[in-house]
Amino acid sequence: MDRFKALHVSKSDAGQANEWKTIGLEDLSDGDVVVRVTHTTINYKDGLALTGTAPILRKWPMVPGIDFTGTVETSSNPEFQPGDGVILNGWGVGEGHDGGYSQIARVKADWLIKRPAEFTPAETMAIGTAGYTAMLCVLALEANGVTPDKGQVLVTGAAGGVGSVAVSVLAKLGYEVVASTGRASESDFLKGLGASEIIDRAELSEKGRPLGKERWAGAVDVAGSHTLANVLASIKYGGCVAACGLAQGFDLPATVMPFILRGVTLAGVDSVNAPKAKRIAAWQRLATDLDRSKLAELTVTRPWTDVTELAPQIIAGQVRGRVVLEVE
Repeated sequence: MDRFKALHVSKSDAGQANEWKTIGLEDLSDGDVVVRVTHTTINYKDGLALTGTAPILRKWPMVPGIDFTGTVETSSNPEFQPGDGVILNGWGVGEGHDGGYSQIARVKADWLIKRPAEFTPAETMAIGTAGYTAMLCVLALEANGVTPDKGQVLVTGAAGGVGSVAVSVLAKLGYEVVASTGRASESDFLKGLGASEIIDRAELSEKGRPLGKERWAGAVDVAGSHTLANVLASIKYGGCVAACGLAQGFDLPATVMPFILRGVTLAGVDSVNAPKAKRIAAWQRLATDLDRSKLAELTVTRPWTDVTELAPQIIAGQVRGRVVLEVE
């Protein structure tokens, strides 16, 4: 494919412009593997990039999209051969390196993993960075001794991409999951994924006490700010919070009291630069611990050109679960 379609983001004195353009391989960032993209998705970070809400993009012009899956076209790296199914999540792709909103992507082999045989290409993007991050959070809870017998586990932002996959995986593993959401209308959806209890995010989003009643053995938090501070204040002795997001804010107005009085662990979870071995482990666990029928329930499929329409919606918290974008 000498010429192909891509979402081209540029910046001028008039502001940011998102346009679908026909470009060539010479217009893409360097890399040793060329992939024909079949599916992509939209994550919160993609929404920030496309709306210009936060300075996610680090070069101009740019092809955004932090996730994609597809088939290797050409490779100068012996690890990958033409025809291999591959997945890319993170590594600054779609931020400082041209990304997945393109029919063709060119990236470094070190950033790719082979697509697990258990998943279709569409399913890998139903999971995407959001679901892969959720699995990293589950692994962090397990590594810090949070097992189903220890008590309830809280998931904030539960109706979103990370949250919905986290609820589904944790429930399948036998945890009693409490889902926090600002969308009461999604209660039935979350209970269908396995949540045993739904709470309003307003319970956690305002300034709280340095130390509260012990409620949860662990938590997956996507919000940061007051929400994370309040979650930490209510974790049981020896519990753990896996923190992976800042949807409410990047500040942490907390005290050391949960850490020094209850031995609580705050485990930071990074999905962008996680080493390949950890990525492969997370995808292997997703293949066994994510209910594919639940994945289908939390996923909708749209044409990839809908991504510009979806961007402001995901920032406004109006996108439920996961969105698979089919590339032409």
